[in-house]
Amino acid sequence: MLSTLRLVTTAVLVSCLATAVSLHAETVVFDPARTTVDFTLGDVLHTVHGGFKLKSGAIRFDTETGKASGSLVVDATSGDSGNGARDHRMHKNILESDRYPEIVFTPDVVSGKLSPTGTAQIQVHGFFRIHGADHEMTLPFEVQREGGQVTAATQFSVPYVKWGMKNPSTFLLKVNDKVEISIRTAGRFSEEKP
Repeated sequence: MLSTLRLVTTAVLVSCLATAVSLHAETVVFDPARTTVDFTLGDVLHTVHGGFKLKSGAIRFDTETGKASGSLVVDATSGDSGNGARDHRMHKNILESDRYPEIVFTPDVVSGKLSPTGTAQIQVHGFFRIHGADHEMTLPFEVQREGGQVTAATQFSVPYVKWGMKNPSTFLLKVNDKVEISIRTAGRFSEEKP
């Protein structure tokens, strides 16, 4: 009888502990249809604008420890600036998107607090994989949360030449060696685990 009571007590304590731990973990699933991934590349004559499509995105984070997991996956082959010849060169010579079809950000730490409603500024540290290599980055996000819905936005620079990709500059055309990225996304909080 005593051993049965101990077993039941232990089971209840483990259940309560698991519930308490899960209360601190949240998962955000991002909607590719409500996400824009825009890029801007300046040159001496004009600025090139374009975009990519999000394939998938889910981030799980622990609000107590800040530990995070999951990924944001961008379809590198979807890059489009509105100029076929320029986009062909971008995919063939710079991104080599046939060899590296995905650009992935994998978070590991989230700093800052999200409130149940309203706007928050957070920092998301992780690794940005592009052109077959990982680069450590911390991305600043502005997050708007309203119940189970969330929108998030970030802007950052990718020093693509420093990271081993070709600079498309020619004798007559000189472009920056960094490309500016702007992401706006919307999603929902979910019980899913990435």
